[in-house]
Amino acid sequence: MSIEQIAAEAEAYDGAAPLDEATLLTLRHHPERVRVHESEDGFALLAGRELSLVVRPDARGRGVGRALLERALDDAGPSELLAWSHGHHPAAAALAASYDFAQVRDLWVMRRPLTDLPALPESDVAIRGYQPEDAAEIVRVNATAFAAHPEQGAMDEANLRERMAEDWFDPAGLLVAVRGDGVVGFHWTKHHTPALGEVYVVGVDPGAQGGGLGKLLTLAGLHHLADTGHTEVLLYVESDNHPAVRVYSGLGFTHAPQDTHVQYRRVGRSSRQV
Repeated sequence: MSIEQIAAEAEAYDGAAPLDEATLLTLRHHPERVRVHESEDGFALLAGRELSLVVRPDARGRGVGRALLERALDDAGPSELLAWSHGHHPAAAALAASYDFAQVRDLWVMRRPLTDLPALPESDVAIRGYQPEDAAEIVRVNATAFAAHPEQGAMDEANLRERMAEDWFDPAGLLVAVRGDGVVGFHWTKHHTPALGEVYVVGVDPGAQGGGLGKLLTLAGLHHLADTGHTEVLLYVESDNHPAVRVYSGLGFTHAPQDTHVQYRRVGRSSRQV
């Protein structure tokens, strides 16, 4: 069974995709960067220091995941590893604990229906759809806005092009905020299904922060998604990013406990078994 088939089975069963976007993009565009350990019932991927481990639902509880993890750890050696549990699966938590992976990040999914949206406030900022000449400015704003973010902040123009090559990309859904002649922010929306959209990335130039631009861009994107027929929207936010959580809560987004992704980091090689 292929990686794609196993991942699809796991997503249908668990209600959450087992591979994040960064891993999928690496598999599609740079397969040489991924070390693959496979069995008939699962797989483990090593992309740099990122580990992904997926087991078919019907094969769980038989030691498949443990065997794949052992192979991946032997391959990785003593280097630090990071791994996500999408949906905070209890079996993943138990396996992580038995191999000295510590829980280091919680990523929340927040959702709201695309009804009763607040009106857009007046602003001196013009918001329009993406144009090809915006690429360098999008990368610049993104780099400064997410300088401390371990994934998003690394986006360069090559990675931007890879994301834009995805089937869901729509230039009209990448909203660009312009003040005068300069790009000061953007809101990249994402299409999942005809009903479900996503606040994919909201980036604001640090020099333009503090004036409500982030809220304006977020609302503009929500209106765009509603206008294109979506009825629900989700977003991802770090659980400890309290200012962002307050903004999104104020815009009607809510978080359910099961809508949490957990990242683990291996803090030391262990031979312990359970």
